[in-house]
Amino acid sequence: MITSSFLEVVSVGLIFPFLGVLTAPEQIFSHSLAQPVIQILSLTDSSQLAFPLTLLFVSAAIIATIFRLSLLYLVTRFSFEVGADLGLNMYRRTLYQEYLIHINRNSSEVVNSIITKTNVIINGRLIPILTLTSTAVLLFSIVSLLFVVNTEVTLISLTIFVLFYWATVQYTKERLNYNSRCVADLSTKALKTLQEGLGGIRDVLINRSQEFYCEQYRSLDMPMRRSLSSNQFISGSPRHIMDAIGMVLIASLAFFITQTGNDANSAIPVLGVIALGAQRMLPALQQSYAAYSTIKGTHASFNDVMDLLSQKLPDYANTSVESALPFEKEIWLKSISFRYSQDNPWILSNIDLKIKKGSCVGFIGTTGGGKSTLLDIVMGLLPPTKGELVVDGQTINHESVMKWRSNIAHVPQNIFLSDNTIEENIAFGVPKNEINHQMVRRVARQSQIAGLIEGWKDGYQTFVGEQGVRLSGGQRQRIGIARALYRQASILILDEATSALDYKTESEFMKVVKSLDKNLTVLIIAHRVATLDGCDRVVELSENGIVDIK
Repeated sequence: MITSSFLEVVSVGLIFPFLGVLTAPEQIFSHSLAQPVIQILSLTDSSQLAFPLTLLFVSAAIIATIFRLSLLYLVTRFSFEVGADLGLNMYRRTLYQEYLIHINRNSSEVVNSIITKTNVIINGRLIPILTLTSTAVLLFSIVSLLFVVNTEVTLISLTIFVLFYWATVQYTKERLNYNSRCVADLSTKALKTLQEGLGGIRDVLINRSQEFYCEQYRSLDMPMRRSLSSNQFISGSPRHIMDAIGMVLIASLAFFITQTGNDANSAIPVLGVIALGAQRMLPALQQSYAAYSTIKGTHASFNDVMDLLSQKLPDYANTSVESALPFEKEIWLKSISFRYSQDNPWILSNIDLKIKKGSCVGFIGTTGGGKSTLLDIVMGLLPPTKGELVVDGQTINHESVMKWRSNIAHVPQNIFLSDNTIEENIAFGVPKNEINHQMVRRVARQSQIAGLIEGWKDGYQTFVGEQGVRLSGGQRQRIGIARALYRQASILILDEATSALDYKTESEFMKVVKSLDKNLTVLIIAHRVATLDGCDRVVELSENGIVDIK
């Protein structure tokens, strides 16, 4: 920035001798500063100065332009690489937050901040700050040069420019703040509408509610874009007014010089320096104001991004994956009670239950009885409000919960499948080049889906589509079991994994579960008692706690 500003001043300053040699070459030839150049080039006449000074002026202008382009490239590249760091940092910090935080947060807000608002911060905060720094150095250099050339004109011009931009800032700051809040709020809501419309596309098609979602999106997107356009107009409009003011000042200065009887030839170099200086200074002033207005216009988005960046990382985030906590005997849910906050009712109350290793335990009960919450506590996703989760005599706490989770594989009611291959979905979360292909095939056989996969044209490289749309419910559930088995966990938790299946598919699915390793501890939540046939124990839960254990 400093080098580029110095070269700008040099290119502006050279206009003085360049115009002087064209209008009054004798004065330049006799000037003391020109003597070193005259001696080096062995010049004998003032007319010989024109070519070297023209060449010097053109060279300075070209070099200054090259440095401006280099500076633009470096600033832009640096800014967007910082954006990549910010986005990754927000995503990483979000993924490491506790489960309780995730279920109380709208994912649209997080996604919008990571993808959209990060770009807003780069274009609306970081680049403008760098631009302000660069233009401040440039303005200081050019103004210093213009003060040397003509103090009075520079002082008058600078006062007019600064007062104009100060008045503009005062007039527009409230509008920029309002637009900032609109953009930050409406962009999140618009993204939420998009996700809901596309996520529920079956119901949208059946209910013919396309226009509802289109209208909802339009009502959010249109005012957001109007706010963006308002910000852009506010940041860009002063430039055109300043161009006119600058032209008026130059014309007035020229008229004043000619009317006071000064020699026009001697005045032309001064006018040239001031005109070229103003030509460099006005865009710099406009860039400074545009940078300021952009910063103000993205203030709310900046706060949203900073909220995500300020999320604390747990202690284990920067440590390597440890081995699983030993599990050889039993899990003891010791006097467990749970509620989400002090204002919420108790979901679990004084649950006391022991689960032996290798057993199969089923959980049934009324909706809201706390079955899923109880297993979330077993998985270490929710800390109990009262009581303890004890494994082989060791209480699971903040320090040991990650090692405990390494024992657990989870098959939910709705299996999440990414739009990738069967193999990548079974080895979910494992880099493609690190997938154990033999293990993938082994767990596929154990979950009794290998025959079906291997009968397809692309086999394990078959793409499943978004959310596994190309697979049936039973196939998705079996891939979910294969994924759980790939983890080589000692505890398998099925959270209403069969509720969406028909009776025949559910029976086949449960046969697969019962055929698994006898040392595997299986915990199953189901709505129907028949689903739990073959379980060693069935625990019935209600809002008042454990009703019965069979």
